[in-house]
Amino acid sequence: MRVRFWEPGGRSPPRAGTNHFGGNTSCVELTTASGDLLILDCGTGAHRLAAALMARAGQPSKRTSSSDIHTGITSKVSVLRPGLRQRELRRDLRPRRSGGSLHEVLAGQMEFTYFPVDLNQLPAAITYHDLTEGIRTIGGAQVATQYLNHPAMTVGYRVEADGVAVVYLVDHEPFSPELWRAGAEPGSIESILHEGDRRHAKFMAGADLVIHDAQYTPEEYGAKKTWGHSAYDYVVQIAAAAGVRLVALTHHDPSHDDHFVAEIERKARARPSNADGTRCLLRV
Repeated sequence: MRVRFWEPGGRSPPRAGTNHFGGNTSCVELTTASGDLLILDCGTGAHRLAAALMARAGQPSKRTSSSDIHTGITSKVSVLRPGLRQRELRRDLRPRRSGGSLHEVLAGQMEFTYFPVDLNQLPAAITYHDLTEGIRTIGGAQVATQYLNHPAMTVGYRVEADGVAVVYLVDHEPFSPELWRAGAEPGSIESILHEGDRRHAKFMAGADLVIHDAQYTPEEYGAKKTWGHSAYDYVVQIAAAAGVRLVALTHHDPSHDDHFVAEIERKARARPSNADGTRCLLRV
């Protein structure tokens, strides 16, 4: 499976000082060996993905879009315009919630007030699925979903294909301010205090790559509790306990420039790895 980060940011567009790590909001492309394409998050980074897909338009492909956050969805319109060798099949996925169906939410973002192209004008066969927790087959990939801890309903994705597992956990924060049970030896899933955090660790257990929200430093997190995002130290510890092989820290705070993010990377790498060699990367 091939993984490409089109952008790893949080909530703001690029600016001076973010050229190295990037400033667009999150968009990650997964491509299986059989050619199935899954897009995790449709933030403003999807604009660059759209341009790349159009450049590849002459190549036969199968495409599936698995999307949670749709901010920047209009950036993907170029992906769906005429000129591709075949009509796109897009499966748009998001958590089931109140406040309208997925089709209604996307159509609302593309009303004329905000964007000149109506959703129904896109030349693609689009199907919509409102998600609950469970396991689904998308193309040749098995995709498991699990609810995350966020003020609005969000889900994490565990994608398994080609003998590897990639887990995408963005818009999540710890269930408990304390990760480890008193008196327990830190470093294992069984030692995690809160059942929600244990369940979170089990969802990523043994994954080859975990892409996890790491918006804050531990010092920042105290003032940002209940905002729905994690500090990098929580991510490193819980991933190590889960036996994850590789960790990518993403969804960086808009106030963090390249210098700040590089310092987070340095500190995250300095934390102990587990026996399987968990490493922390900010980008792949």
